[in-house]
Amino acid sequence: MIPFRKYSLLAILIFPLALTAQEAKEKMISWQAERKLTWADFQGRPDLRSDAAASTATMVGVEYEYYDNNFSYKVSCNFSKNKSWVRVKKDIILSHEQGHFDIAEIFTRMLHKEMSAYRFNRSTYRNDVDKIYDTILELKNKMQDQYDEETDYSRNKEKQILWLKKIERKLEELKDFANYN
Repeated sequence: MIPFRKYSLLAILIFPLALTAQEAKEKMISWQAERKLTWADFQGRPDLRSDAAASTATMVGVEYEYYDNNFSYKVSCNFSKNKSWVRVKKDIILSHEQGHFDIAEIFTRMLHKEMSAYRFNRSTYRNDVDKIYDTILELKNKMQDQYDEETDYSRNKEKQILWLKKIERKLEELKDFANYN
């Protein structure tokens, strides 16, 4: 029998996550189409060095295991209540922050798509999964930055509306990969 091995990767949009005992208290919201963010979800302390009105911390993760010649994985998309914060509570800003969470979901679905297409190789699977994950994460970060730049952090209302439609289309395009739980 081959020994049990389990590995996981986790990425955060804004803050690095130290896997410590303190993190056990982390309050998370799993992405759900029917559950939108509210200002009550933003429980972190605002960053005094930032001029942002709000900040959303999202996590895209993959856990995988290889046991007895079986490879399996699980992906996740979460919002951190503890690390997300707000200074200015306006509907357009909340909508913008929801857009960040939805973008994380787009890339979680893309990760699920790539992982479902992955052909297991016993000798390279760790590096293979790391490469898939890193590629998806890089694309996610680029889209998050582009979203902020083009919408001017929600201040360009026309661009904000266009981006929310674009995000909605991308979620729809990847709906076949939404059932990853």
